[in-house]
Amino acid sequence: MRPAGIVATFLGVGLLRPAPGTWGSAAAIPVAYFLHLNGGFPALAVGTLIAFICGLGATALYTEGLEDPDPSRVVIDEVVGMWIALWPLSFGLWHAGLPTDIFPYPGWIGGFLMFRLFDIWKPWPVSWADRLHTPLGVMLDDVIAGLMAAVVVSAAAFVSHTYLMG
Repeated sequence: MRPAGIVATFLGVGLLRPAPGTWGSAAAIPVAYFLHLNGGFPALAVGTLIAFICGLGATALYTEGLEDPDPSRVVIDEVVGMWIALWPLSFGLWHAGLPTDIFPYPGWIGGFLMFRLFDIWKPWPVSWADRLHTPLGVMLDDVIAGLMAAVVVSAAAFVSHTYLMG
């Protein structure tokens, strides 16, 4: 496999069946944890930016000449979106000065579920980006779904920590 294919499929994870987008999203979580563990939120944020830039280029090269501008095996976009969905969790832990080895499961499970919901359901503006049918659209719809999931994760954490945990 060429380098663009390795990046676009996230080391071949996008070739798994069924539901390669779900596999890509799930594979993104331990890598996000590794980044968080080794540098907190700044590492995850920089990693997300690098993955977006590399993913955009790899998607452009990988899909060049294909009829489908967004083949299901391209999952680097899901990785980027999933990492954005985990930003509130990573930022909150980092900002509070908590040890980097903490990555509580309610946060990443909620992020995963909300990201997959928005990525599959494609409410506006996710659907707008999806209809671009360009490499930028491929990446951008998942960025937006990740941002929407991050808002839900943040709201859930606020409610949990303010009202449920006292």
